[in-house]
Amino acid sequence: MYIKKILWAIALIGLLVIGYFAYYVYSAMMVPNTAFNNEEAFIYVKSTDTYADVREQLEPLLKDISKFDALAKQKKYVTNLKAGKFVIRRGMSNNEIINSIRSKNLPIKVSFNNQNSLEKLAGRIAKQIEADSLSLLEAMKNKTFYADNDFKEETALGMYLPNSYEFFWNTSAEGFRDRMLKEYNRFWNTSRLEKAKKLGLSEDEVIALASIVYEESKQPTEQPRIAGVYLNRLKIGMPLQADPTLKFAAYKLPEYKNTVIKRVLNKHKDIESPYNTYKYAGLPPGLVTMPDLSAIKAVLNAEKHKYLYFAADAKRFGYHKFAKTLSQHNVNAREYQRYLSSQGIYK
Repeated sequence: MYIKKILWAIALIGLLVIGYFAYYVYSAMMVPNTAFNNEEAFIYVKSTDTYADVREQLEPLLKDISKFDALAKQKKYVTNLKAGKFVIRRGMSNNEIINSIRSKNLPIKVSFNNQNSLEKLAGRIAKQIEADSLSLLEAMKNKTFYADNDFKEETALGMYLPNSYEFFWNTSAEGFRDRMLKEYNRFWNTSRLEKAKKLGLSEDEVIALASIVYEESKQPTEQPRIAGVYLNRLKIGMPLQADPTLKFAAYKLPEYKNTVIKRVLNKHKDIESPYNTYKYAGLPPGLVTMPDLSAIKAVLNAEKHKYLYFAADAKRFGYHKFAKTLSQHNVNAREYQRYLSSQGIYK
């Protein structure tokens, strides 16, 4: 009888232990463990992160980090981290959280435009993905990559077509660059290549001209007409005489560092540079800024007309007046120069 009581006691203790263990496992795995009020929170796991780094991000988001630790060890997450951007939704259990941050890397939108150098582009992208600006710049300026894909320092920026793209946050610098090359090659489909060929321009030359058009006008409706002016000048061997190229050349000089040229003067036309299209006929060696897609398409679909000149319209900010003759252009140009003077803009 005494032995029977002992056996019952042992069995009862065993059941209690099993029950407690089952409850602990259940609470560690299945009970909601989030401590935030928003619908969701995000963590970013770097390729070089350790479990301690991930834990540091998780701790303020969870009610009980110790139970998460126990389950993370049990499921071997602590030694098998995955890099990326991950979501934790309010009310998730530890098991759901681990499943999310181990296998559900979220894509992000990466966008850029109006960057006038690879350095600035690298800085812009580094704010959106894991890769830092230095590694991005090294990948973008890789000489072997240039040679393999027919780019050079002056034209490399033209490969990066401004838009929004879907990436994983942990994309490497080389991964970003190579994806942009694929997008560039996709943009230059058979139809666009044919249009460029009819214009007598290469892809690089189309983008170089588009960069000038874009600097002249941000108005998509006017860009095809401006593109037509420059194509007319190229056709007859007339210098482009594009003010954006003068500004680009000037900004390369120490005396123009950290300045903004609001008015192109005769002294700017004397700057010795292959980008000085007042001195040298034809297109400059490369682009002067990153053009919007609208400007590239404007060149490929340029308006056919007989205009050879245009000047900013003093009465319609952002638009231009076009002329077929130099005499008419001079009238338009003087009107705009008077407007600049009236505003106190002399340089």
